[in-house]
Amino acid sequence: MSRFLVRGRAVWRALILLLLLAALAAAWLWRDLDRFGRTPLDIASAGQTIDIARGTGFKQIVDELRSRGLTRAAPLYWRALAEQMHVAGRLHAGEYALVPGLTPRSLLENMAAGRVLQHDFTIIDGWTFAELRAALDKATPLRHLTRGMDNATIMQKIGAPGEMPEGRFLPETYAYVKGDSDLDVLKRSYAAMHKTLDALWPGRDQGLPLTTPYDALILASIVEKETGRADERKRIAGVFVRRLEHHMLLQTDPSVIYGMGASYTGNIHKRDLTTDTPYNTYTRPGLPPTPIALPGKPAIEAALHPASGDELYFVAKGDGTHVFARTLAEHDRNVDCYQLKRCR
Repeated sequence: MSRFLVRGRAVWRALILLLLLAALAAAWLWRDLDRFGRTPLDIASAGQTIDIARGTGFKQIVDELRSRGLTRAAPLYWRALAEQMHVAGRLHAGEYALVPGLTPRSLLENMAAGRVLQHDFTIIDGWTFAELRAALDKATPLRHLTRGMDNATIMQKIGAPGEMPEGRFLPETYAYVKGDSDLDVLKRSYAAMHKTLDALWPGRDQGLPLTTPYDALILASIVEKETGRADERKRIAGVFVRRLEHHMLLQTDPSVIYGMGASYTGNIHKRDLTTDTPYNTYTRPGLPPTPIALPGKPAIEAALHPASGDELYFVAKGDGTHVFARTLAEHDRNVDCYQLKRCR
């Protein structure tokens, strides 16, 4: 056998060995990359986030993770995993949640899909617009653009110039992301109320003493402030509808209180019932000029579908419920019993 043949076989063996070693190394690296992708990051507690600004490079993202001690893996591993997932150039800016158990693969998937962290802001049924503004002012991480604006400017900014803001925003929970502003939340809430009224108004009971959807909104706000009980809303709405039909004064304390503004300190007195304001339903007939709060959808439905009957009065029993009456004499007895504690 010639020396060249022996040398050739030796070269082939060396090449095969190198290829085998390379294959083994590649398989090991592949398995190690897979292990890295599935191993949770070092996140000790919930509530952490990472905020990726627009224009941030891939290396900067990894450097941020490493500087915060969330990963000890070399940047090469992160780059290789991103290339394997075909997301290296498709990561979106935004705020992302870092929760215990989150893996590098899941984090990159979230960033590639733009699954940014959402925050919730809940508008409570019965809030006034002033209370809504105060709550928005405390919400984070909203951008607070309305600070220093008067109500008229706010309504102009959300596309409703000239409208009074009270009652115009639907109580619901609204999701927002970092970078959104309080005006964004108000626009969505205003649109939601507009859509709700448009949907409910055509199906209202016929013959109601309400000529416009805005009238329904005003009545709904009174119902909202009078009771939080689902089983009483339509019954209370029925009382007010019949009083309107009989041209009786509504005599609803929440409207009087709203008209008192800052002078209301927690108690309503007899003099307050006789002091005239645009919202004093003891001195002025009909509905007040605007809603007195933000009514929820159930209160609006109650105003549009009031319970039938002949009750014209109600009084709070002190336990969150009300007692109803058909006549003034019966109502006076209820007031004596439940308000003055002189039951007989």
